[in-house]
Amino acid sequence: MGPTEINGLPAHVLLVHVVVMLIPITALLLLASAVWPTARRRIGVVLPVVALISLISVPMTANAGEWLAGQMGGGSPLVGRHASLADQLLPWTVGLFLVSVAVWAVHRFLPAARTGNSKTALTVGLAVLSLVVAIGSVITVYRVGDSGAKAAWDGVVSAAP
Repeated sequence: MGPTEINGLPAHVLLVHVVVMLIPITALLLLASAVWPTARRRIGVVLPVVALISLISVPMTANAGEWLAGQMGGGSPLVGRHASLADQLLPWTVGLFLVSVAVWAVHRFLPAARTGNSKTALTVGLAVLSLVVAIGSVITVYRVGDSGAKAAWDGVVSAAP
């Protein structure tokens, strides 16, 4: 599922940048759309499209990472920790996508929500859910990225010049 190498480089090293950038961007777009009517009108269908690209990028990056770990002979315990944390990212990204679609669809297709003045239980609930999945997905991306950086650079760079 997806490339394992791009121009001779491990695809994971390149694809990880898509994940690290798009998930926080998606989270910000989702929060803006959920609570700010002007932003919601301007962002429009871009929100679910970016969320879908984020969602697709996670398994592609994970697949490339599994291939890379296999090429390295399974890796160290740090690589194992990184892989374990990375397994937690897909559920958050699925949630980010589903809530993004819901926020867009509710405000696009429900007349009461379209005015931007609606404070129904549905719009408030979606705003709270948006906050939860946005924070959860960004924290998980941070944790996965931090563990990946430690796995890649542990023992490679010396503290002394």
